[in-house]
Amino acid sequence: MPEVSRFLGIVIAMFYREHEPAHFHAIYGEHEITVEIESGLVKGQFPRRALRHVLEWYELHRDDLREDWRLARERRPLRKIAPLE
Repeated sequence: MPEVSRFLGIVIAMFYREHEPAHFHAIYGEHEITVEIESGLVKGQFPRRALRHVLEWYELHRDDLREDWRLARERRPLRKIAPLE
């Protein structure tokens, strides 16, 4: 699973062979969620504070995520996205 960002113990990644809709995975310890890039819909369970961080990061980098999704669909290397500071 290609990692596109990492911050505060949270790993953000995308798979190359993924299904629509466009989404990314966030992993924090034993917790994992998926977040749809267009709608922000979250599937899965995450600690509340970590979820807030992921959603804040998502809002800042939605265009970057769209671009990485396009690259993944073309099976090209994904770009790293700046972590939440």
